[in-house]
Amino acid sequence: MKKSKPLIHYAITSNGVLSDYCLSHNIIDFESLSQWLRHLPYGRTTCRKDLTQLFRENRGTCSSKHGLFKSVAMENNYPDFKLMIGLYKMNSRNTAGIKGALVNTGLEYIPEAHSYIRWKNVTLDLTNANSSFENIKSDIIEELEIEPSQIGQFKVHYHKQYLKDWISNQEIELDFDTVWNLRERCISNLSN
Repeated sequence: MKKSKPLIHYAITSNGVLSDYCLSHNIIDFESLSQWLRHLPYGRTTCRKDLTQLFRENRGTCSSKHGLFKSVAMENNYPDFKLMIGLYKMNSRNTAGIKGALVNTGLEYIPEAHSYIRWKNVTLDLTNANSSFENIKSDIIEELEIEPSQIGQFKVHYHKQYLKDWISNQEIELDFDTVWNLRERCISNLSN
């Protein structure tokens, strides 16, 4: 028998900026916030640091969606939610939306920095309606807990440095710019 996912019935009661945005969108608890984020279209906002953009632009990435979730949790004093970055081996098996971006590149995968929420003993991936941490769990290379303020510049720097080291250590025949551009093509495919 498959275990059902826990429902998150913690109420959103803070008068913080992000909590106010949630309440104005009839998002009253973390279960409704989870559902709203899962169904919010995938796409980069114009400013990674401004999480109110998810409401204004009606889109978000794994980083901004999970950063918003963690920020609302912080505003409401729910410390059990941890914002995580997991570097995983992104390929067409575990990330179907990248389509054929890696075909004829000589790469089996590209290390991708993915954000998600760890809550008690459960990992929540709110990236889209079909996201499940189980899809990438066996391909996780390393994990790091971060703060919402780190979803922008810190995450990008961390990811780029890991890729540079990976290219060197694995003796990948492609240079960093080529690998990063392949990664960007994958992300673009996901946005479409």
